[in-house]
Amino acid sequence: MSLLEVENLRVTFPTRKGPSEVVRGVSFTLGRERLGIVGESGSGKSQTGRAILGLTPAPGAATADRLSFDGTDLRSLSARQWRGLRGKRMSMVMQDPKFSLNPVMPVGKQLMEVLRTHGAGRAAAREKALQMLDAVQIRDPERVFRAYPHELSGGMGQRVMIAMMLVSEPDLLIADEPTSALDVTIQIEVLRILDKLVSEQGMGLIFISHDLRLVSSFCDRVLVMYAGRVVEELKASELHQAQHPYTQGLLNCLPQIDEDRYPLPTLDRDAAWAD
Repeated sequence: MSLLEVENLRVTFPTRKGPSEVVRGVSFTLGRERLGIVGESGSGKSQTGRAILGLTPAPGAATADRLSFDGTDLRSLSARQWRGLRGKRMSMVMQDPKFSLNPVMPVGKQLMEVLRTHGAGRAAAREKALQMLDAVQIRDPERVFRAYPHELSGGMGQRVMIAMMLVSEPDLLIADEPTSALDVTIQIEVLRILDKLVSEQGMGLIFISHDLRLVSSFCDRVLVMYAGRVVEELKASELHQAQHPYTQGLLNCLPQIDEDRYPLPTLDRDAAWAD
């Protein structure tokens, strides 16, 4: 049974020249698996993730023929019903922690707030928060627990955000470039945590990334987006066999350590890809 069903998802923003669709007819299903979404900046990846969680910013509007999470129709939820789902059963790791963490609240209090909102006691919430800070390889969890976001480096802030989204052990996690600010060793640990939640607890993961190599090795399936549309869907292990010229172009632009490439390859776009 599918955990998430998305059919004909569209996200529209008003402009001076009329409505502009940034997500155009995206459809896919997600089971208890790791689904990667790749594409250039502006291809609609992040807006797709936000729309699934009901977080399309005003004055934008998201519509879909079907948007179902574990049998619940997300299109008709009230604000109260959304609060019951988000943070507990559905979470999203935003791309930039500087804009996601409350600057006037200690990190630990923000982590505890997630659990306290959904019924955990104070002592249990504190213990769980410290455990999750330790799980994302923060060396001194007690100090970071008391710290404010401005006292943390970019990479540490990213790890705190990941801990905050995972602390409630959600059924669905949308991770938007979750490891972009992390060095390789910490990146491996974070991916290991995500992999454990998918394989052992049955979490569904949507992994949004620019890193095609990372997605091909970590995810089960891949959606390739261009100009708000899904242009190709294939198994992650078969990404190198992609048929669409856009996906082939992205792969061709990847740096090759053992090869001197001059001139550097560029991606020639075809207007027909956006149709």
